[in-house]
Amino acid sequence: MATSWIVAAIGIVVTLFGWYLTPTAWGYGILGFGLAWIVLGILDMFRAPTRAR
Repeated sequence: MATSWIVAAIGIVVTLFGWYLTPTAWGYGILGFGLAWIVLGILDMFRAPTRAR
């Protein structure tokens, strides 16, 4: 679960950096990449954990 929070937090930082650069094409690409990290981090939180043996 901690990994999911770390991925989401990195996504927030990257998204904010992309938001800062938005008038350029690089800014939109970085913004989308950060949003994808946020979505993947949140989806990972809802995934069923594997059972430890």
